[in-house]
Amino acid sequence: MSKSFTVVSNRKAFYEYHVLQEFEAGVMLTGSEVKSLRDGKVNVGDAYCSFTGGQLTITSLHISEYSHAGFSQHAPRRMRTLLLNKSELKKIRERLKDQGVTIVPLDIHFGERGFAKIQIALVKGKKLFDKRESIKSRDVDRQLKRGEVE
Repeated sequence: MSKSFTVVSNRKAFYEYHVLQEFEAGVMLTGSEVKSLRDGKVNVGDAYCSFTGGQLTITSLHISEYSHAGFSQHAPRRMRTLLLNKSELKKIRERLKDQGVTIVPLDIHFGERGFAKIQIALVKGKKLFDKRESIKSRDVDRQLKRGEVE
């Protein structure tokens, strides 16, 4: 594998939150989970990250069971450990002390060497008027591409 490719992205996160800082984390998976990821059978809509026992974990990430796995099947919504450097974990832990800051996954992809990676971000929730502004700017950009607006 020479190029990385995205398996799934969390488009709702860009609508719901202001992205403050992004990190790329490895993730500890079993073999059947990796095969399901390669098939694209994953849902990141409800997933979020938190610290448990000094480690950063991702919760509510749904990876469907692999059909040919046999007896060694994985639990679809189990808690998975994210792999980051100590300095990155320290930065994230410091930023989480701020009011309203949380961690959400932005996308899941396979890196250059074939390992599954999760792009996570420190985010802050948008207010309703910010969401309306996002919709308006997206519509204007779409109209400009079509050549409808002068």
